[in-house]
Amino acid sequence: MVILIIVGLLFLYSASWNYALQAHGSGSYVVLRQVIWVVIGSVIAALLAFTDYHLIQHFAQLIILSTIGMLTIVLFIPSSIQGATRTVVSGSIQPSELAKIALLVYLAHWLSSKQEKLSTLVWGFIPVFSIIGLIAFLILLQPDVSATITVIFLGGVMFFIAGGNMRHIALIILLALFIFFCGYFLFDKVSTRINDFANGLRDPALASYHIQRSTEAILRGGWTGVGLGKGVVKLTGLPVAWTDSIYTVILEETGLLGGSFIILLYLMVIWRGYEISKNAPDAFGKLLAAGVTLWIGIEAFINIGVLVNIIPFAGNALPFISAGGSSMICTLAGIGLLMSVSRNSAIEALKKERTNPDAIINMRGWNGRWRISSLSRGSGKR
Repeated sequence: MVILIIVGLLFLYSASWNYALQAHGSGSYVVLRQVIWVVIGSVIAALLAFTDYHLIQHFAQLIILSTIGMLTIVLFIPSSIQGATRTVVSGSIQPSELAKIALLVYLAHWLSSKQEKLSTLVWGFIPVFSIIGLIAFLILLQPDVSATITVIFLGGVMFFIAGGNMRHIALIILLALFIFFCGYFLFDKVSTRINDFANGLRDPALASYHIQRSTEAILRGGWTGVGLGKGVVKLTGLPVAWTDSIYTVILEETGLLGGSFIILLYLMVIWRGYEISKNAPDAFGKLLAAGVTLWIGIEAFINIGVLVNIIPFAGNALPFISAGGSSMICTLAGIGLLMSVSRNSAIEALKKERTNPDAIINMRGWNGRWRISSLSRGSGKR
């Protein structure tokens, strides 16, 4: 995670200096703002890491209700962000980003507390369907289709992991398809993106302007890239190179090798998140860790997949790398929750050791049948 953030700041400066210089009179404006968000997010992550995650469970309902309120308020606030109404507090807060982490916290709470009743319609499908559908609908009205897709997919997968009824999961999939078709016929931007993607699959020259420029950057980068800071597509019309398109800048300047290294870092984060979820001491911890891990993985996959033209265009940020305060702070908060689950798992393991002083431990993968003394006895010889 730290490496991703450092690499992100490096490429963020490379991708944004020209825009920042023209728009704000300083080439470092965007990256310095990002540093502020990283610091704030890191403080929040540290506080959450050293907080028992069970305390978050007590505030799950308040968190989701507050988020619904913000998603409703933002619809009545004028905005000039690509024709969509997505922010509050002078553009500082993007509720759709808050909705993702709020939803996974609430679903982890609900699904873990109703685990024995999840197969029923009243306690399983209806509550989960209602909350996912409401959040998705409010985000779609902005419109923010990429966040809508993320919310539905995240909710559906968490319901599946928790042991939800397969017929109910199929209904959630139908909900996703229904929202997709509504978006296609109601919003010109959605239909244009889908049509551009289909055309681009038939002939790359017919793809959207954004994807054409991204493809140009990838071809220029080749295997090893043109060199850090030497990319030119970011200066000649690549849309929002410092946010949604920053992975394209990485591919042009470091090539497929650099791009693959970034993917490897995300896979490592996902692997560690899976391990934390697997070793969590209770159902809430398992679902919370799984939700955060899935969220980061989904965001990274959508962002990268769009720019290499394997999925239709969506405006997801690249976690830890793309410019954006709400995205950075919420993602780091999610990492804080992951670390809290990990920390509490270690505490539970230590408690078990105290009650089992002759526990056998596995050192470096070898079962040498070494024994450890109880922590309450000290480490002296018996």
